[in-house]
Order: sequence, then structure tokens, then C-alpha cells
Amino acid sequence: MQNALFIIIGLGILALIGWAAKGFFVAAEISIFIRIVVGVITVAVVALLGIVIKQRIAQAREEDFKEVEK
Repeated sequence: MQNALFIIIGLGILALIGWAAKGFFVAAEISIFIRIVVGVITVAVVALLGIVIKQRIAQAREEDFKEVEK
């Protein structure tokens, strides 16, 4: 249940960021090259962030602490 809530919150944040960035990507005075570069960089950063989060979660599940009782 907690994972579903995190997913919903993440999707909501992404929707707000997309709505805010819409003005940048539809502005006629900004060159198409700049808009494409910013879009590619944004997608790359989000993808890298997702990969890092996924690896950290997997690593946290695999760690076995001998001193900690479950």
C-alpha cells in the first residue's frame, strides 16, 4: 500500500513539473534547438535518478545487519 502511495505522489509531482514546463516548450521566442536540448537533458536526469533510486532500494533490501533484530 505504501509503494502505491509513493507512486501516486511521484506521478502527481511529475504532472506538476510537466504543466510548469509546458510554457517553456511552447514559447515561440525560444529556439527549437534549445527546447530539444533541455528536453533531452531533463529526460536523462530523470532516468538516472530513477535508476539510482531503484538500485538503492534493491541494495537496502539485500543488506543483512547482524546486530539488528527483525
